[in-house]
Amino acid sequence: MFNNLTQRLSHSLRKIINKGRLTEDNIKDTIREVRKALLEADVTLSVVQTFIDNVKKKAIGYEINKSLTPGQEFVKIVKNELIVSMGEKNNSLNLSIAPPAIILFIGLQGVGKTTSLAKIGQWIKNKYKKKILIVSTDIYRAAAIKQLQILSKQIEVDFFESSTNEIPIEITKKAIHHAQKKLYDVLLIDTAGRLHIDQKMMDEISAIQTLSNPIETLLIVDSMMGQDAVNMAKIFNKKLFISGIVLTKTDSDSRSGIALSMRYITGKPIKFIGTGEKLTSLEIFHPERIANRILGMNDVISLIEDIEDNVDQSQVQTLTKKIKQGHNFNLNDFLIQIKQMQKIGGLNYFIDKFFKQNSSSQNISFSNMDKHALNKVEAIISSMTPKERLQPVIIKGSRKRRIALGSGTKIQDVNKLLKNFDDIKRIMKKIKTGGISKIIRGIKNILPKKF
Repeated sequence: MFNNLTQRLSHSLRKIINKGRLTEDNIKDTIREVRKALLEADVTLSVVQTFIDNVKKKAIGYEINKSLTPGQEFVKIVKNELIVSMGEKNNSLNLSIAPPAIILFIGLQGVGKTTSLAKIGQWIKNKYKKKILIVSTDIYRAAAIKQLQILSKQIEVDFFESSTNEIPIEITKKAIHHAQKKLYDVLLIDTAGRLHIDQKMMDEISAIQTLSNPIETLLIVDSMMGQDAVNMAKIFNKKLFISGIVLTKTDSDSRSGIALSMRYITGKPIKFIGTGEKLTSLEIFHPERIANRILGMNDVISLIEDIEDNVDQSQVQTLTKKIKQGHNFNLNDFLIQIKQMQKIGGLNYFIDKFFKQNSSSQNISFSNMDKHALNKVEAIISSMTPKERLQPVIIKGSRKRRIALGSGTKIQDVNKLLKNFDDIKRIMKKIKTGGISKIIRGIKNILPKKF
């Protein structure tokens, strides 16, 4: 569902993520591409406009976190705005009421309402160990009652029998009475759908809602309907009390704009998404996780958060200042950077996070790199004298033997480190002008694959 939007937004944001500074021009260009990506994903125009206005307002003049580049900060702003658009936090089902807790399922015909009821029934049973009863009030669709009965057996919950000869409101009364008498914890009520919204349908559902007084009324929405689904949700929301939304068929090639539009248009949270035809294909809707999925940057964003939490910013600023002023990058600086890298999980952690999302660099392989390489390099540098760290050029034969012996490594390892130290100095110079891919490509050869 989110593939197309992910590709467009990832392409747009990767152009700016490594920018050393944000200007009105590069913000303008990126925002234009973000707007286009949202519109192509069928996000409602009013939602797009609000989204873009909020991103602009937060990006221009924003105080940049000292641990991030302005480009990275901009990505976080976009991510946070996506989360706000979709509801900020997950809103789980509210079952805190004297039993039976009644949940009403409403929606148009063909949106997956009956199957969604079964999926959620199974989820409640597994998660909360509740005693559940389900009932169908759909006397209009052929075999609707039979379908729900079959599903009830598959998920192993009780089914309250009804027939097409009964009136929906009477079925509801009987089901509630039975649930109370038999001490059921939860009653799930399936209602009839229509091919289009009509007054008769809305009156019937309204009567069932008034009688049953459900703790939750879930609107089931087909994600493939696009803007039609948004318009339908507005009508339902106007005429009935809706507590949440369930998006179905999100495993399809449908546009993902509906996920961004629903919360804004209805003011109601998306609670679940159906991810396939199996009864286990149901996910709780977590706005933050979905935002990361849409951005295609789950790992990049978590890496940014790790940097914020673990890196000593004073040391980073000192090194940056030295490089800008043209001072030499020495082995003391190199050791500091290794220790900083270890705080966020080591070099392999960084590489895994970055390259998992950077498909353009999949040809670069780090699989043979010794996971303890950073520790061993630190041991070599620690075995050097202060003068040797400042002036690696003085490290010759006898010094190399002493360093190798002191670090528990071989002379060849010391030679390789010194040989490649020139590479790291060249890479540091590229930080101003080169992208992250160039820097990582260079780092690949700095550390020996095996000691």
